[in-house]
Amino acid sequence: MKANAVYAFQNNQTPPLTDYNLLTTDRALSEAIEREGAAWAIPELAVVGAELGSSANLERARLANSYPPLLRNFDAQGERVDQIEFHPAWHELLTDIAARGFHTGPWAHPQPGAHVARAGGYLMQAQLEAGTLCPTTMTYGSVAALRKDPELASTWLAALYAPIYDPRDVPIEKKRGAMIGMGMTEKQGGSDVRANVTWAARQSDGSYRITGHKWFFSAPQCDAHLVLAQTPEGLSCFVVPRFAPDGRRNGIKILRLKDKVGNRSNASSEVEFDNAFGQLLGEPGRGVPTILEMGTFTRLDCVIGTAGMMRQCVVQALHHVRHRQAFGHLLIDQPLMQSVLVDLVLESEAATALALRLARAFDAAEDETELVFRRALTSAAKFWVCKRGPQLAAEAMEVLGGNGYVEEAVLGRLYREMPVNSIWEGSGNVMCLDVLRAFSKSARTADVVLAELELVRGRNQYYDRAFGALAHRLKGGMFEESEARLVVQELVLTLEAALLLGSSREEVAQAFCQQRLSGGPGSGAVFGNARAPSGAHAILEGAWSEGAHASAD
Repeated sequence: MKANAVYAFQNNQTPPLTDYNLLTTDRALSEAIEREGAAWAIPELAVVGAELGSSANLERARLANSYPPLLRNFDAQGERVDQIEFHPAWHELLTDIAARGFHTGPWAHPQPGAHVARAGGYLMQAQLEAGTLCPTTMTYGSVAALRKDPELASTWLAALYAPIYDPRDVPIEKKRGAMIGMGMTEKQGGSDVRANVTWAARQSDGSYRITGHKWFFSAPQCDAHLVLAQTPEGLSCFVVPRFAPDGRRNGIKILRLKDKVGNRSNASSEVEFDNAFGQLLGEPGRGVPTILEMGTFTRLDCVIGTAGMMRQCVVQALHHVRHRQAFGHLLIDQPLMQSVLVDLVLESEAATALALRLARAFDAAEDETELVFRRALTSAAKFWVCKRGPQLAAEAMEVLGGNGYVEEAVLGRLYREMPVNSIWEGSGNVMCLDVLRAFSKSARTADVVLAELELVRGRNQYYDRAFGALAHRLKGGMFEESEARLVVQELVLTLEAALLLGSSREEVAQAFCQQRLSGGPGSGAVFGNARAPSGAHAILEGAWSEGAHASAD
């Protein structure tokens, strides 16, 4: 083989994707942030976008996942410490997350659009590394519950609001910043938390002592956890700190860390409570509604995080096809590949639009209409977006072929990461049943949702037809538990179409309606079934501006 032929063969490998700006190259995200009320945050988020796309941060993400956490139960003197050891990259990533306020920023600095701005940043952070988002999102959600108890709020909120990550394993009084975890599920119950057997006994000082176990105890290194346990009044919620009030380590024994399929950088554990100190949060017997104050926000983050990972999968695929040649042509110029790529872009941009619209509903905490909207649509969005994530990641990996299936490629990590958001905070069936409850409890839910969808009627024939069918179903209550998944799918697809029709990406909106709502081949389970639309080139060019600068200027 001649030397120049060898060079050409070697040069057909796609160069690494690094040092680019995750925001300025993402028109869909930038426009969604502005459209949903946080235009003021775009300059700062552009700086974050450049930081997250840097080679240094990409390397931190790799290291945090290549060297997963280790459990150290005892110190050299044989004292039980139950400490988690992380690679330094984990701590560096969380230091930046806290400094950016992605854990509690909207609570610490409330202003119009604060949750939307945070969602935009979180969506970009998810593209870098998802394991660190577990303690981030639980801390974010915990504030909603803790704020309702003045005593607990005075103990915890100042440290939670601090833009500081403090990894020291010391009592809260000595911490400069803090994070919160969660412990709900037990061996015998899983999603059925009312089957929990962990018991909390009230003490004379009003505190509780907790005995039992948790099959999944998320981020055990956190400074405290919201925990469900039984009381005479029923299942109740407790704040269980790492350290008891006397300064000694609380009675929480970490038995092992879970060996998970993905989410490798993050520590998930099994624990036993041995007379552990806890403080009641909310009313006795009202543990599930109390912890769902936290869970509503963490479900939102499941949607945002999955949308972020979807986006990174699409970017990796687009970067590859713009450099890789096969059969004499660049992959991006080949019609069948265009059909696949357009389909991936449609899915990703719809998820981004939906995630940011949901975040706006969380900003409008005093708006009763928005509260109804988020009550119904957060679980619906979590079901559909998180269900589509693994499929999209697998298709993006296939675009890269064998190069996507090796550990050096980020797609393998994203593929393993995707299912956790579908499982965590309630799996698909749980989400769909939650949506059905929202519609069955109040006729206003259907009115609110349909009023939102009504805004873009007349812009696409497939949309109008889907809207009519959905309105007939929702207003008539014409669905049963056995068809809940289908109803929720129709609901989310129609809402995603409405949001895209309300954006400036007209070619994306029209293609989405045709491929998702027409009932044609693009409505199937396999990406790329439908022929690429006539505007395929514009859709792909607008999806990712590869030449955009890494700087925020």
